[in-house]
Amino acid sequence: MQSILESGETILFIGDSITDCGRRNNEKPLGAGYVKLFHDLMAIREPEKNITIINRGIGGNTVIDLQNRWSDDAVSLKPDFISIKIGINDLHRQFRPEMETIDPDKFEKTFDQILSRTVGKLPECKLLLIDPFYLSTDTSPHSFRKQVLDILPGYIEVVHKMSSKYQTRLVKTHEMFQNLLNYHRTDLFCPEPVHPNLTGHLAIAEAVYSALAK
Repeated sequence: MQSILESGETILFIGDSITDCGRRNNEKPLGAGYVKLFHDLMAIREPEKNITIINRGIGGNTVIDLQNRWSDDAVSLKPDFISIKIGINDLHRQFRPEMETIDPDKFEKTFDQILSRTVGKLPECKLLLIDPFYLSTDTSPHSFRKQVLDILPGYIEVVHKMSSKYQTRLVKTHEMFQNLLNYHRTDLFCPEPVHPNLTGHLAIAEAVYSALAK
């Protein structure tokens, strides 16, 4: 199995802290998460390919933040492939009344604008969307984690809808992790529900590689 990436191409990964993973600080330039692990998988599995990998994740970003920096951090780089991982910070805005709420409708409208703009500016660029996940199986009534799990499907549905509309490749990370949690404790993949450890990032990197190999 090999990816569809061709030698000489550039793939851009953009999103929030899960993509960032230290790439702006001690882990320059790719971070210490799934982007770096994807780079390593490519080096091991397809050493003959010269692929440029760029990380433009920023911790705390929402889809509105992506929209505001899209020209500089995506379009201007003219990548052959863009991978977008966003959504969990948008969801968490619903629990922070002091900040602008980004409900699923606003999430969809903004995401749609970003993708439409990308198709218009970079018509040859291929897209990969990674849906948001939350590593918890909490069923306790009224718990915060249960509340997040209850509203997360609305954001996941938007990502899947956008993937279908724009004919992108898709990584269903929440479904993947929930399947893994049938066999393992959450702390194997994540010390808390949002930010994966190395094993969790490896699972994402493997899923991204698989999605690009179909």
